[in-house]
Amino acid sequence: MRIVDLIRRKRDGHELTADEIEFIVRGYTHGDFPDYQMSAWLMAVLLKGMSGAEIATLTEAMLHSGVTLDWSDLPGKKVDKHSTGGVGDKTSLILAPIVAAGGLLVPMISGRGLGHTGGTLDKLESIPGFNVNLAPDKMREVLRKCGMVLVGQTEQIVPADKKMYALRDVTGTVESPALICASIMSKKIAEGIDALVLDVKTGSGAFMKKESDAVHLAELMVDTGVRMGKRMVALITDMDQPLGRYVGNALEVIECVEVLHGGGPADLRDLSLELSAWMFYLGDKTHSVEDGRKLAQQMIASGAAFAKFCELTALQGGNAESLRDRKKLPQARSVREVRSRGAGYVQSINCEQAGIASLVLGGGREKKEDSVDPAVGIVLHKKVGDAISAEEPICTLYYNSDARLGEAESLIQSAYRIGNEKTAAPTKLIRRVIEGKRT
Repeated sequence: MRIVDLIRRKRDGHELTADEIEFIVRGYTHGDFPDYQMSAWLMAVLLKGMSGAEIATLTEAMLHSGVTLDWSDLPGKKVDKHSTGGVGDKTSLILAPIVAAGGLLVPMISGRGLGHTGGTLDKLESIPGFNVNLAPDKMREVLRKCGMVLVGQTEQIVPADKKMYALRDVTGTVESPALICASIMSKKIAEGIDALVLDVKTGSGAFMKKESDAVHLAELMVDTGVRMGKRMVALITDMDQPLGRYVGNALEVIECVEVLHGGGPADLRDLSLELSAWMFYLGDKTHSVEDGRKLAQQMIASGAAFAKFCELTALQGGNAESLRDRKKLPQARSVREVRSRGAGYVQSINCEQAGIASLVLGGGREKKEDSVDPAVGIVLHKKVGDAISAEEPICTLYYNSDARLGEAESLIQSAYRIGNEKTAAPTKLIRRVIEGKRT
């Protein structure tokens, strides 16, 4: 078997066999053929696509390129959630404590932010002392004790994905739905889970701006998970404006705590409850999604979910007291209000620009090597549909350096479109649900 022949076969639109796909993944991971040949194959996949069977085989081959986690000795179903990312998307810090408090196990491996979208690990690390880099034996200990663990990907988990993604990033092949699906699903299934809830974002702040693209990717991921024996559902959710009102790592932790106390903005609270409800249902904790929603609400109302977040924080080396006293979280030295230039109603918000505004203040990364300032960010005072007067604050910027403050202000001003006609706030936070059939 030769890689050049498999490049030609995929270039010509043929379906590759399981042996051929495994040969490609294994060979590239072990360095048996060079980057330029793998680049050619990735481009052929981007242009010609892959069948459902090919994607499942690719996912499995990537999954077995490294170690997989096994929690079978721990009683209870293991469930997780994956989001394709967005601005203010902080639901992991809310739903993981809810679901763990409700009796399921949540072994969540998350990522860092890059570009205008935030990362779960960066939010967690804004909690003083919180350690997201745990060895598998420590992960097991934390998961056994409190029913959840939130960590980053280790070098041993799906090394094929790390190597392939780095190549995709510089060869214009990131956008391939088949490759995105295999990348996400191989890492999630490596967690040793029984069920997975997908939050696939669409809108101006999402990776996939078009809803049809989001639906296509969601269908691929659900199909792949089902083929690999997992219970699956995907929710297509709105990202045409930031989720919640806080954007920035420590600020978002504060908002998560507000939700876990029964408050917080309605959109963030509702989405967190809905994702939790599906996790309870797919994990066989409840007989219906509606019962899952009720159980999630009970976990918040009783204080059990917040207590679980505090327990996790302490077990992973963090200062749990900072969750009770926001002054013990990182604080920005300066604040600046951005005021509206006109009166009327907020008709739309360019979500991506709002995310970039937080990034230029230091709250995100433009390159993987960049450091993140956990204290900076944005608090939105106005969202779509809200009335606003001239000179009324649109948002407050939290910053430690004014080097790019003007740029952040300009981004926010241009992100908001204000007009005379009242625009209804988005009524469909969850646009569509794609449920995988039981196998």
